[in-house]
Amino acid sequence: MDVVNIFTTSTAAEAMSDFEHDGVRFTFARLGADGPKRLVEGPARIFVDWVLEDLAGLEMCRRLRADARLSDAHVTMVLEEDDPEDRRRALRAGADDYIVGPVDRTMILDRVLAVQAHHRHPTVASTLQLGALTIDLAALQARWDGNLIDLRPNEFRLLRFFAENPDRVMAREEIIAGLGKQEPVIDERTVDVWVGRLRRALKGAGAGNPLRTVRSIGYAFDAP
Repeated sequence: MDVVNIFTTSTAAEAMSDFEHDGVRFTFARLGADGPKRLVEGPARIFVDWVLEDLAGLEMCRRLRADARLSDAHVTMVLEEDDPEDRRRALRAGADDYIVGPVDRTMILDRVLAVQAHHRHPTVASTLQLGALTIDLAALQARWDGNLIDLRPNEFRLLRFFAENPDRVMAREEIIAGLGKQEPVIDERTVDVWVGRLRRALKGAGAGNPLRTVRSIGYAFDAP
């Protein structure tokens, strides 16, 4: 089943359940100033509040357009009132459209389904490049300096998640959540097994060991 990722800066996202329609699952997640906490597999639709706790909604839009994971996302600015100048500023900051809030799950889905009807075959970035590492998202293959990295599907997704969050120390529970593996519950030590397999695959392709263990915390992928 295809997936459309719906992100909103509102805390209400945490209580919004998934929705299925016409062979597509629409998933909800909250989006903070530091970007998504999980893999973004499939197109993204983002709703940004005009006023946020830690930064302005306009700045959030600019950050989204600079984030390779979300640069092609459809961004809707949630305005506090229908002010013409605010609409112009939102569009200049990178928003695709706007809506007057507050919004709820039904309003968001109505807007997303309307966008979906005009983007039946959305274009999603197909290649992720990080130094010597190239990840082909369409072919589900990864190469290091041209050498194919022999990966199982789970390790491929793990490598992608690390590559999208380079030089960031992540706890095991963050990695589990980032891969969408919370249900059924997975023992955190399973992450050690995944990382061990990924390390062997990277070394086999001549990458050395870019995965760093941070004792008592988790792991980090040092950008090449």
